[in-house]
Amino acid sequence: MKYARRFVAGTLTAGALALSLTGCGDSVDPIERLGRKTTEARATPSPSGAASPSAAAREPVAAADGAYKKWGLSGPLQYAPKPAVKPRIAPAKAGRVQVIDRIPVPADDKVVFLTFDDGAEKNPEFLTMAADLKLPISMFLTDNIASSDYGHFEKLRDNGSGSTINNHTLTHPNLRTLSFEAQKKEICGQQDRLETRFGKRPALFRPPYGNHNDDTLRAAHECGISRLLLWRVSMQINNFQYAEGSALKPGDIILAHFRGPSELKGTTETEMTTRMLRRIQEQGYRIGRIEDYL
Repeated sequence: MKYARRFVAGTLTAGALALSLTGCGDSVDPIERLGRKTTEARATPSPSGAASPSAAAREPVAAADGAYKKWGLSGPLQYAPKPAVKPRIAPAKAGRVQVIDRIPVPADDKVVFLTFDDGAEKNPEFLTMAADLKLPISMFLTDNIASSDYGHFEKLRDNGSGSTINNHTLTHPNLRTLSFEAQKKEICGQQDRLETRFGKRPALFRPPYGNHNDDTLRAAHECGISRLLLWRVSMQINNFQYAEGSALKPGDIILAHFRGPSELKGTTETEMTTRMLRRIQEQGYRIGRIEDYL
């Protein structure tokens, strides 16, 4: 497979630095380009469509002692507790959703947030890893990629970490190329699918490639979304790519993908995640649950 050496990123909040994470030696063709592993197979919806007790909001559970050794880390991960006061985020314009690319935490609060997109890779070993380490992951799922086994992501959601399932459209298009009505179909359609399957309509949405315009903000609002979530840092195979500078910053939202060896040049999802967690530890950061800050 020929890998492109550029990373497509999205338009950020007005006045913020535009993301253009250009290729480095270990960058990969993001599965944001998809199509190779898409499937029209659908997981069986929950009979009632009602939310199960496991879908309710809960506090993350601490990782077991020694779990870090099992997964190749030099020490236990550090987790940020739920803040007593949530950061102040500028309100959205009327009829639009908020656009967030970094959580505005204090400059001395070294906390970052994990997000994983798409849903092509469904590796059981990753489920074990995430459960052992109690990784709080905000998942953004695309229906025609993830729906062949939505149960995989349900297990990830229900492992006690406080992970959540969110909207990443039905078919992963570049929304900026679509009309308002077509964008609304992509976003509302996935809202409907996720509610049917998991019993809850997500409040968070991430546009494919980060690409969005004012129609996206209006469509997302009409679909019941409250926030459009972008990122400032992306995980490649071995290292981070940064939208600015060469290190993590407090409040950074980290983008990763549910990818397997075919997209990671032979690297597994768990190996990539171990490297990501090591980079977070090396820079002295804790991991937060993004929903606790919003």
